Amino acid sequence: MHAGTRMALGTAAAVALMLVSGCAINHGAPQPSDRTSEGIEEGASNTMARLYAAVPGSRDLERKATGTLVFPRVLTAGLIIGGEHGRGVLHTRGRPDSFYDITGLSVGWQAGAESKALVLMFLTPAALNKFLESHGWTVGADASVAVVREGANASLDSLSARNEVVAFALTNSGLMAAATIEGTKISPVSR
Repeated sequence: MHAGTRMALGTAAAVALMLVSGCAINHGAPQPSDRTSEGIEEGASNTMARLYAAVPGSRDLERKATGTLVFPRVLTAGLIIGGEHGRGVLHTRGRPDSFYDITGLSVGWQAGAESKALVLMFLTPAALNKFLESHGWTVGADASVAVVREGANASLDSLSARNEVVAFALTNSGLMAAATIEGTKISPVSR
C-alpha cells in the first residue's frame, strides 16, 4: 500500500475513532481555533509558558536556539492503525516566521485518542537551514532529534551540546515520559 494511502487511512481511522469513542482529549487552556494564524500563535505562546514552567533550563535553551517550532496541539488517535496531525509555527529571531503541518502514522496495538504539544528547537544555523530547505522534513530520516524525557532536566546542557535539534512533548500534566516522534513528517503550510 502506498505511504500516502496508509496516511489517509490512518488519519480517517483516527478521526472516526475520536468521534465514535468520545475519548477525552487534553486540550489545555481554551484556545482560539488552532487552524488560524492567531490561534496557532496564541497556542504556541501558551505552550512555551507551560514548557518553561515544567522544564527548568528550557527558557535558556530556547534563547540560544536559532529557531523554535511549536505545535500547540497534536492530535493522535487510532485503532490498530493510528495517525496524528497538528499545525504549528516556526519562530526565528523571536518572531513568527512560517506555519507547518505535522503528520504521522503508526501501526501496532493502539486504541484511543490523546493530544500533546510538541516543541522542536533548532540549536544551530545549519540544522535550521537544512529544515527550511527541505520543504518536507521527516524526523529520523532528515535529521536526528533528541527527545527530552521526563526527569532529564538536569542534562539539558549536555543534551544540547551533543544534538542539533531537541524536542519536548508536553501533556497537560507536564513533560511526557515516553514520547516518540521518529518518522513524523513536518511540511510547510501552503498559502
